[in-house]
Amino acid sequence: MSDILWGVAGGLVAAIATTAGAVPALVGRKMSQATSDTMLGFAAGVMLSAAYFSLILPGIEVAEAQYRSVWIAAGIAAAGIALGAGFVAMLNRSIPHEHFRTGPEGGADAAKVARIWLFVLAIAIHNFPEGLSIGVAFGVDRSNGLSVMTGISLQDIPEGLAVAVALVGLGYSRRKALVYTALTGVVEPVGALLGVVAVSVSAALLPFGLTFAAGAMLYIISHEIVPETHRNGHQERATVGLIFGLILMMFLDVTLG
Repeated sequence: MSDILWGVAGGLVAAIATTAGAVPALVGRKMSQATSDTMLGFAAGVMLSAAYFSLILPGIEVAEAQYRSVWIAAGIAAAGIALGAGFVAMLNRSIPHEHFRTGPEGGADAAKVARIWLFVLAIAIHNFPEGLSIGVAFGVDRSNGLSVMTGISLQDIPEGLAVAVALVGLGYSRRKALVYTALTGVVEPVGALLGVVAVSVSAALLPFGLTFAAGAMLYIISHEIVPETHRNGHQERATVGLIFGLILMMFLDVTLG
């Protein structure tokens, strides 16, 4: 029960960070596209580092300890990553949503949903694997969970700001932009709860859970974030942001984990 409470609390911290990031949009001016792409690159770096150092490597270590075979451990990691990426791909195809620049996705039902909710769903699909990774990390141990929670929360702050500024730019009031940005973070404690409960039920599920969460995050990085940061000619700044985010998350994982 203690691990579950810690996992949910970690997801709540990430959700609060998303909301806190949106607050400057209430008073600030419009964010430049270059700054937005740099911040998204930073988010990708944090997620990439967390996926490898906090999820995949611990997953392989746990599996190797359980099965006494590096081959089985590698196979479990490969299967978990593939399943996690496939799960988010399925969500992406089946849930109607709309991205700020690339338009609607997820089927014909998108036309029946108010546009603002399509944006909320798009970001929620993005945030769910983050919450899942926090919960699974707390299922490993508290220090690993704190490391992942800190890294995800740090990248959620600029991400929340980017979402809120984009909504304001589309004509929504600043107050609505704050409320809807906060709603996109609600899925993080939900994902954290599912993740920590799953790996708490059985120790055998832990390596699958860790690598599943990593695969989900890797799909989001490749399918959503990196293409977005390279769409407007700011790929160099976005890459600097990615490297900085990766280094920061690696440092947090080594020192806190």
